[in-house]
Amino acid sequence: MNVEEVLEGLLLAFDDLAEDNRIAPVIVEGEKDVASLRKLGVEGEILRVNSGLALFNFCEEVSRRHKSAIVLTDWDARGGTLCRRLREGLEANGVKPDLEHRQRIAVLCRKDVKDVEGLPNYIITLTRKTKALRNVGMRDRTNESLRRARIARSRKE
Repeated sequence: MNVEEVLEGLLLAFDDLAEDNRIAPVIVEGEKDVASLRKLGVEGEILRVNSGLALFNFCEEVSRRHKSAIVLTDWDARGGTLCRRLREGLEANGVKPDLEHRQRIAVLCRKDVKDVEGLPNYIITLTRKTKALRNVGMRDRTNESLRRARIARSRKE
């Protein structure tokens, strides 16, 4: 995947995340993750795991208000462990965990970014690289081509 495709994929991933966040809360690790998602246009409810509650109690609290939740922990080893424990705790309390967004973003970032808080700067970096490539002759992706990509993706679903 080239830089332009990664950037486009991430922008689409965050559009989808923001859309799904209208229905289900996003669960992140800490306050910096919340701030990063806000910078990326995620405006719905975002819950922090590190809010002072034990993990199982946190999952119980989520179950009192929600039937599903989007888990977006970091994709390093610690974040993976936390994701698994959250999935188990949420399921035990009757909440359906959505791990798809986490997996999709992690695949797009590969080894370049390992945490949610690094995403805004990564997107800025990709945007700069994409602009530099365009200046040396790469084809220009317009908003119209992004719109067509979204329509094509939604038709596949």
